[in-house]
Order: sequence, then structure tokens, then C-alpha cells
Amino acid sequence: MSIKERIIHSILFELIALIILISFSKAFTEHNPATVSGLAVSLSLTAMVWNYLYNLGFDKIFGAQRLSRGVLKRLAHGVGFEIGLLTVSMPMIMWALDRDFISVFIINIGLSLFFVAYAVIYNWSYDNIRRNLKFASI
Repeated sequence: MSIKERIIHSILFELIALIILISFSKAFTEHNPATVSGLAVSLSLTAMVWNYLYNLGFDKIFGAQRLSRGVLKRLAHGVGFEIGLLTVSMPMIMWALDRDFISVFIINIGLSLFFVAYAVIYNWSYDNIRRNLKFASI
């Protein structure tokens, strides 16, 4: 995957996630929508940088043949990414939502579970769409 395509991949991932999470937070929480949206965008930008670096390293270790990755390797990929992001996101969420460590940890576990499932579905879909559209030339 070229650098340009990695950037497109990451931006699409984050845009779709932002739409989903901001919609859910407005519907199901009492937090100020502007605060939650700002936090979501900040976390998204942080995740985009981490996503680029993590995927670059993952491809170097496990090879760039993304379509040959099975369910277990895809799950390991998602879990590893989330563990790394968790360490950075905890202080950001605690500060923005003015919550204690345990509350934010529970929120973060929920977010992590969402993102592991979302990442597996998104990446598998992206890889197959890419193959079908011959997107590799970007």
C-alpha cells in the first residue's frame, strides 16, 4: 500500500468512525455535544497518526499481503492497535469529560470493543473493495 493510499485509508476510517460515534453520543449521552465532538476529533487525529505508524509496522512484521490475513491475525491487529491507543486516550478523555480513571476506563473499554469490531469490518471491506476496483494503483 502506498503512502498516499495509507493516508486515504486512515482518513476514510476516521471519518466513518466520527459519524458513528458523534451520532451515538448525541443520542445516548448527556455530555455537551460540542465537548464530545471536540474530543472525538482530537482522538481521531491522534488515532490517525497512530494508525499510520502501527499499520506500517504491522505490515513490516506480518507482510503486506493483506488479503491473506485470516480472522485471528485481523483480531490481533485490532487488539494491538487499541491497546496502544488506550494508553494515549485515557488522559485526554479524563480531562475533556472531567471523569475519574475508572469511569473513563469503562468508557474506553466500550470504545475499544467498538473499534476492534469496526476495524476488522472496515479493513476487511476495504481490502476486498480495493481488490475488486484495482485500487492498488493509487
